[in-house]
Amino acid sequence: MPASRIDRSFERRLAALVNGGQKGVLQGGRRGVEKESLRVTPEGRVAQTLHPPALGSALTAEHITTDYSEALIELVTPTFRTNWELLQYLCDQHQFVYQHLGEELLWATSMPCVVDGDASIPIAQYGPSHVGRLKTIYREGLGARYGRVMQAISGVHFNYSFPEKLWEAWAAVRESRDVGQGFVSASYFDLLRNYRRFGWIVLYLFGVSPTVCKSFLRARDAELPEFGKGTAWEPFATSLRMSDLGYRNRNQAGVEVSVNSLEEYVRDLTAAMTTPSPDYERIGVKVNGQYRQLNANLLQIENEYYSFIRPKRVARSGERPTKALQRAGVEYVEVRALDVSAFDPVGVNQNKLRFLEAFLVLCLTRDSPLIDAGEQAALDRNHVIVARRGRERGLVLRREGRQVPMLEWARELLDQMQGICELLDDGDPTRPYSAALATQAAKLDDVALTPSARLIKELRDTGESFFELALRMSRQHKNYFLDLYPPNAARLAEFANESVESLEAARAIEAASSGSFDAYLAHYLA
Repeated sequence: MPASRIDRSFERRLAALVNGGQKGVLQGGRRGVEKESLRVTPEGRVAQTLHPPALGSALTAEHITTDYSEALIELVTPTFRTNWELLQYLCDQHQFVYQHLGEELLWATSMPCVVDGDASIPIAQYGPSHVGRLKTIYREGLGARYGRVMQAISGVHFNYSFPEKLWEAWAAVRESRDVGQGFVSASYFDLLRNYRRFGWIVLYLFGVSPTVCKSFLRARDAELPEFGKGTAWEPFATSLRMSDLGYRNRNQAGVEVSVNSLEEYVRDLTAAMTTPSPDYERIGVKVNGQYRQLNANLLQIENEYYSFIRPKRVARSGERPTKALQRAGVEYVEVRALDVSAFDPVGVNQNKLRFLEAFLVLCLTRDSPLIDAGEQAALDRNHVIVARRGRERGLVLRREGRQVPMLEWARELLDQMQGICELLDDGDPTRPYSAALATQAAKLDDVALTPSARLIKELRDTGESFFELALRMSRQHKNYFLDLYPPNAARLAEFANESVESLEAARAIEAASSGSFDAYLAHYLA
C-alpha cells in the first residue's frame, strides 16, 4: 500500500476524531509502569542476599516483587490517569525500597554490573507453596534455556489502556456497528501490528544501552569491539538490551506468534506451549526427583515469549494469560522496549511516557494491514538493525519491500504525531505532549541528543568504564532518594502495611497448599 494512501487515510481518521464533537476524546487513558532494578553490593556485585523481608513477600506483594532473580527487584505501579501521579508513586516506591536496602544499591542501568557467570545470578525464591514452587521452577527453566546472565538484564515496561470514551468515537470513525469488546480487541491488535512496524523508533529515541561490561559478554560467550577499561560496545548501538545480544535471543527464533488477530495470537502461543523441543528435552524436566523446568516445550508458559509489546488482560487468580484474553479480550498493552535510564533516578521520565502514549495512538489510528511471514522477518531485522546500528549515518531500513532511510521514515512518523499531540494537549496551555514530541524530533536532527550518544559522551568525558559510570549513578540515585524531604509519610506507611499483609497472605497460601505438586503442575499446564 503506497505511503501517501496510508497518510490520507490516517489524516481522515484523525480529522474525524477532532470533529467528532467529543471533548478530550484521547485524554484520561490509564497508564502504569513496571520497573526492574538489580540489587547490588556497595562494590557493584550482584547481591546474594534474600529479598528484604521488610519489602514483603515477592509471591503475594502487588507493588514490590522480584522478577527472574532474587536480586532483581520489580516495582509495579497501579494505573493512573496522569503521568505526574504515576511518577510520584514510582518515586515513593524507590524511597521506601531504599529505606530497607541497608548498604545495597539499585543498579542504574539495564545492562548488569560485573557478573561472574550464571552462578552469580541467584534465582528468585517464592517459598514452598505449589504456586511458589511453580514460579521458581519456571525461572530454573529460563536459566537452563537461555543462561541466567541474560535474565539479569532489566527494563521498564509501560502499561497503557485507552480511555473508555474513545471506543465509541473510534467505532464511528471506522464505521463499525460493533462497539463491544470484540471491536476493542481488534483495535488493539491493529495497534500491535503497527508497533511491530514502527517500534524501532523507540529504540533510537530512548535506547540507552550501547555499552556493556565485558564480564557480561564472557558469560554470554559473545564478542563486541573494545571501548576500553573493561567495557565493550557497538559504536552506533542504541539498545544492546533489545538486540540479539539481549532479549532477541536465537533460542526463540523458531517461535512465531501472529498479531493478526486475538484468535491467531492465542493459537500460536498455545502451539508453542504444547510443541516439544528436542533441545529442551535433553535438559530434562524432572531429573532425580528435582524439576529443571516446567516442561520441555518451545515455551514453558506464555510469559517466556519475549516481544516488544504484549496484549494483556488482568487475569483471575490461577488463570493463564491466554485464557484471560480468551475470556474477556484485550484490556491494555504492555510496551516492553524501554531501557532503564541512568539519567533518570526512577529510570524513566514524563517526556518519554507522553511520547509513548501519543505513539500508541498513532499505531492505533494508522492503517494496519495483516502481517505475513515475509514482512515479519523484515520487521524483526529492522528492530535488530536499529538496536545495534541505530546512530549510523545513512542507515536504511526495509519498508514494504524497499529500502528507506531510517531518519526519513522517523520524520514521517513524528510529523503524523503532531495532530495527535494537539488532541492530547487539548485544554492545557503548557502543551506538554507537543513539547515532548519536539524534544524527540530534535534527536532526528542531532544524533548527539540521543540517550545512547549521551552515555558514550559521558564515558569519554569522564574516562570511566561502563561499570564505574553505572556504579557512580547508582550511588547518586540512592543519595537522591534517601535525602528526599519531606517524605510522603502516608504513602510510605501504605507500603509498610502492604508488606505485612503480603507476608500474611503468603503464609496463608503455604498453609492451604494440599495434594502433590506434580498434580498441581499438571492441572496448571492442562
